[in-house]
Amino acid sequence: MSITAISVAAYIVASLLFILSLAGLSKHETSKSGLTYGIVGMGIALVATIALVIDKVLKPELDLTWLPVALLAGALIVGAVIGFWRARIVEMTGMPELIALLHSFVGLAAVLIGWNGALEGFHADGVNPADVRALTNIHEAEIAIGIFIGAVTLTGSIVANRKLSGKMKSAPLMLPGKNYINVGSIVVFIVLTAVYVSRDTHGDNTSMILLGVITALALFLGWHLVASIGGGDMPVVISMLNSYSGWAAAASGFLLSNDLLIVTGALVGSSGAYLSYIMCKAMNRSFISVIAGGFGIEAGPAEDKDYGEHREVNAEAVAELLTGAKSVVITPGYGMAVAQAQYGVAELTSELRKKGVEVRFGIHPVAGRLPGHMNVLLAEAKVPYDIVLEMDEINDDFPETDVVLVIGANDTVNPAASEDPSSPIAGMPVLTVWEAENVIVFKRSMAAGYAGVQNPLFFRDNSAMLFGDAKDRVQDILAAMH
Repeated sequence: MSITAISVAAYIVASLLFILSLAGLSKHETSKSGLTYGIVGMGIALVATIALVIDKVLKPELDLTWLPVALLAGALIVGAVIGFWRARIVEMTGMPELIALLHSFVGLAAVLIGWNGALEGFHADGVNPADVRALTNIHEAEIAIGIFIGAVTLTGSIVANRKLSGKMKSAPLMLPGKNYINVGSIVVFIVLTAVYVSRDTHGDNTSMILLGVITALALFLGWHLVASIGGGDMPVVISMLNSYSGWAAAASGFLLSNDLLIVTGALVGSSGAYLSYIMCKAMNRSFISVIAGGFGIEAGPAEDKDYGEHREVNAEAVAELLTGAKSVVITPGYGMAVAQAQYGVAELTSELRKKGVEVRFGIHPVAGRLPGHMNVLLAEAKVPYDIVLEMDEINDDFPETDVVLVIGANDTVNPAASEDPSSPIAGMPVLTVWEAENVIVFKRSMAAGYAGVQNPLFFRDNSAMLFGDAKDRVQDILAAMH
């Protein structure tokens, strides 16, 4: 059996493992096996690719040197070292921006592959002369579309990374006629692609100029699309960029005639798009507006309002309140991740359950800055899966809840979303924690949340603020309980 046939079979096995990986990652209980399937699948794919390159080098009729193998080995080593280093040092709070950065690499790879395809041209060896023109046009269309998707992913992911890391303002960029800019850019891309594909000659200076304009246009569009989206909606943007990176990989697969890239890209692209759709539904947002970069622009800026004075509380009073409660719900947010308070929260949960208190967690679909961010943190701290509930599962129970602990959450528990039509987050479903008998909010200060919106929850009669580092305050509560 030839190396090519073996590699194709290996690619099929790798594709099946990637599908099993996605299935495994959909549940807490099977997430480790899902991750293992993905690692094994990628390992098989890499070995098969290396074998294909070596096989081509060994064929004397191709007159190739060992340089491609050396370049491939060098890229693998450098990539593995950088990846291992980043995985070792990254904190959970830095995971969202790291994922955004990784998406940008996929976009860059798609752009480079597209340009390489344009410079190499279409090879018509063994092709019926009558079909050469049609196949060349398809090849050129693949180049333009692949570069466009890749470039949008590249700059969009870089902007997302900078917003998530605080290097760029999280507020949406509101250029005049922003929607016309986005739609106009797509129309211009379609026209330029049609001109590029329909030309009689390919690979000349005019073709390269057209491709350069398409690349520049896509780079600008990617920047503008994500810059126009507010920081509070960034978890959805991350999943959407994940989808874009998948379609960019699929486009590269068509250019390289690589079935595995096509299958893997389609898996990533479709799953990322579906996740974005689910999150948009959960946030009462339009899926189309995410793609168009118009996320959340319908509502105007909220007015500055005097909500009155907030009430402060100490750890001892919170401990007494929790000990006397029958039902407690904990709603975590990004602040818990920053403080790394999940282990203390898990210990507090265990202590309360020993005392007969019913403790559950309410997780908003976009809590944190990454889909599933809070679920991963709580699983890491060994919080039982069965007491971690989604927003729709817990919201009806707040009126019968004695105490809610809001630990580092802000926008996801903001009543303005349902009560203030002028709020930038108006219409977004939130955890209705204010319906509970008592609400304790863990925060470092009275500053607004990531979306830049003040939270009237902090000033409600049944709410009290517990200021300071969440990890320290949780330990203070545990000490007061003993």
